[in-house]
Amino acid sequence: MGAVSESDFGGLFNSSLEAGIRAVVVLEHLRPEALDLAEMVLFDHVVVHTADLGGPSSLHPEVPGRKGELLVRRRLIETSLQLMQRCHLVDQESAEEGIVYRASEEAAAYVELLETAYSVQMKACARWLADQVKTHSKVQFKQLVRERIGDWTEAFQTGRT
Repeated sequence: MGAVSESDFGGLFNSSLEAGIRAVVVLEHLRPEALDLAEMVLFDHVVVHTADLGGPSSLHPEVPGRKGELLVRRRLIETSLQLMQRCHLVDQESAEEGIVYRASEEAAAYVELLETAYSVQMKACARWLADQVKTHSKVQFKQLVRERIGDWTEAFQTGRT
């Protein structure tokens, strides 16, 4: 396991640690589903801003321009997934569609230990997200999100025309 650097913890709000914990919680609630990086970015945004989609109270305050967070969130999510892999809470796999992420076997026990008010709310938001994906399918839920917050896919396409 690689060493966890002090910069991984930085200021906790929107740090790799916070985003990594959210990733583990989201992936655990979606088990056995696997998500690619673009889906992880989108679902992290959704779990933070669930009220925007008719879900439970959002984890973070409603700030103007929050849709723009999708444009800057990719690197944070990528770094957070690497951190959670080093902690053995997220598995990275090669799939037909590319690299995907899945909750590890250790993730369930870890998520169960999260008991702060923020963690309890995060789990409620992730449970709501998972219920939406299971009810509508991942493809249909992503389409619903696009309709509500705009088409986010351009933010993740590099070098494509």
